[in-house]
Amino acid sequence: MSIPSFGVGTFRLTGQAVIDSVRSALELGYRAVDTAQIYGNEAEVGQAISESGVPRSDLFVTTKIWTDHYAKDKLAPSLHESLKKLRTDYVDLTLIHWPAPGHSVQLAEYMAALAEAKAQGLTRQIGISNFNIELTKQAIDVVGKGEIATNQIELSPYLQNSKLTAFLKQQEIKVTSYMTLAYGKVLGDSVLAQIADKHQATVAQVALAWALQLGYAVIPSSTKRENLASNLLARDLRLDADDMSRMALLERNGREVSPEGLAPIWD
Repeated sequence: MSIPSFGVGTFRLTGQAVIDSVRSALELGYRAVDTAQIYGNEAEVGQAISESGVPRSDLFVTTKIWTDHYAKDKLAPSLHESLKKLRTDYVDLTLIHWPAPGHSVQLAEYMAALAEAKAQGLTRQIGISNFNIELTKQAIDVVGKGEIATNQIELSPYLQNSKLTAFLKQQEIKVTSYMTLAYGKVLGDSVLAQIADKHQATVAQVALAWALQLGYAVIPSSTKRENLASNLLARDLRLDADDMSRMALLERNGREVSPEGLAPIWD
């Protein structure tokens, strides 16, 4: 099973805001929805999906296991709870949210528990999020080559993570890019503005098209229906070699998220 290249994210969205966002996204044609246990919005995402009228078989739903549930006797039960909230019998993809190298539960235990959840039919695919190269290697050693569908990592024109993404490509692990707009910081970039003008596009579309052309999946979020619609148009934007070369020079290791105790030592 492949990972959809374009989905809607729900990070930092709660209550009616996330219901409206997911509902609008599904009406506009999105078919992949990304959430997580720690977002506190799985029930609202489930409500929006249930009320959308879109057949479950047409959707690709991703959630992420939080660190409180990494132990082998907690992971599957926590995923059962997620399924109840999401009003579904299974999710399409379940990720370990953070490697949490200082956590009391070791990587071998939580990766084995995640593989067991897949064996039980709770999730169709499994993956990781925010893992560096070394921890990705360790995860592969536990579950086997070809079992990790994606590594969802922070990526933007300001944080291009070339060493990690090259390794993931070599391992045939799909890259899912989150925070592709760097919390909106790239929206004021003059180089991106020039490229956007050239293509009669928005800067957000340019940043998303950049990630898509590099073969990454993207999961941008918005509470505004017009932005959700606009973002989708990035799928049809074709950047040329000059555009991509100029964007490659924007790398500045501009990481926005690296929580102590959860994040690895970055490559």
